[in-house]
Amino acid sequence: MSETPKSKSGTLYLVPAPLDFGCESQTALTEVLPEGTLRRAASLTHWISENAKTARAYLKRIDALFPLAAPLQAQNIVELPREAHKKGDHGNKGAAVFDPKPLLAAALAGQDMGLISEAGMPAVADPGSSIVRAAHDLGIRVVPLTGPVSLLLGLAASGLNGQNFAFVGYVPQDGSERTARIKELESLALRQGQTQQFIETPYRNASLWQALLQTLQPNTRLALASGLTLETARIESHLVREWRQHNTPPDNRTPVVFAIGR
Repeated sequence: MSETPKSKSGTLYLVPAPLDFGCESQTALTEVLPEGTLRRAASLTHWISENAKTARAYLKRIDALFPLAAPLQAQNIVELPREAHKKGDHGNKGAAVFDPKPLLAAALAGQDMGLISEAGMPAVADPGSSIVRAAHDLGIRVVPLTGPVSLLLGLAASGLNGQNFAFVGYVPQDGSERTARIKELESLALRQGQTQQFIETPYRNASLWQALLQTLQPNTRLALASGLTLETARIESHLVREWRQHNTPPDNRTPVVFAIGR
């Protein structure tokens, strides 16, 4: 008696989103995302997202260009646990603890799925790595699609070392802890030649900026990339002593990628 063949799993697509989430203006999707990425996204009906509302808003923009395989109200969108947004989901100390495998039930049943974040590439400076890891463990094919990644765009435009770099997430909010962390990152950057990239919640951009100018050494190079892919993007890279002469902090509304190095 022959065994019943196992059903083939679907594919988990990592679907990048435009970088204009929360910004005052938007970029045309066709300016920042290839047609192949948009068409693949339009073909999917099962999603894992940070936020279902913002996922639907993105799908609505795609639908205006390439009709969705199912109407918006029929799209099956499950959300990552809220704790994953704040604490991450990679299993680090303090990270959200949950079993990601049930979220991949549709893929195990043979449906293709999309993993999507609010901006940029999911699982890079955003939650989602636990989903990708679980997909590999379950034998589900994982395919990253092409789209904007703010960290790489900011690095490329900074003039800093693109051969040796690290993204370190957020720096502490507490003043003394933040100062200590900035000095630690600067030491790494200058001693090893390793560019250090980090981000901040936009409403704290100006506060972090002042801390950087007060803490960093005069000949350290400091770069900022704000509003990447937007017409209003601001990308600058100068020595700290030069920044201090024309200190124009980033605004408190637009996401910024900060980088220090030599």
